[in-house]
Amino acid sequence: MEKPGRNDLVRLATIGAAHGVKGEVRVRSFAADPGALNDYGPLLTEDGRRFAIERMRPAKGDMLVVKLAGIGDRSAAEALNGLALYVARSALPAPGDDEFYHADLIGLTAVDTNGDALGTIIAVHDFGGGDMLDIKPARGPSMLVPFTRAAVPEVDIAAGRATIQPPAEIEVAPREADGTDEGEDTT
Repeated sequence: MEKPGRNDLVRLATIGAAHGVKGEVRVRSFAADPGALNDYGPLLTEDGRRFAIERMRPAKGDMLVVKLAGIGDRSAAEALNGLALYVARSALPAPGDDEFYHADLIGLTAVDTNGDALGTIIAVHDFGGGDMLDIKPARGPSMLVPFTRAAVPEVDIAAGRATIQPPAEIEVAPREADGTDEGEDTT
């Protein structure tokens, strides 16, 4: 069977630390239902490896303790730390209205409400308070924008763009030629 292309895969989990001495690993699931990790068939890696889940049990939050077939001891489990696990896009249900797979958002052009390009969405992060879009402009540092209806009023996957209305607190004030902020009192 031919190895799926990068666009045919959706990241579903990441392997964390080894758990115990019998080859179990902690796994962070990105599925809406973390326990559904085993519902999509074998888990794939970017380098073409396949892993079947022998058993799993819930841990705290979106974490699971998983026993993968072929991983029999702590050393083998430790070697998997940080490995991203994917499933074939065809194994996943179509997203509902106003639902998106992170993989579909990455690479979209971020535009402001006037249609002017702000940059490209390079990642989607969840630091515990909800999803954040990481937008990289043509120059300068990237900016994080909350992935909410207020901050991202429109996502058009077919057109390859997301309209961004950044909250005022993350907009950067223009800088004067002397390096001071506009309106800054320098006396």
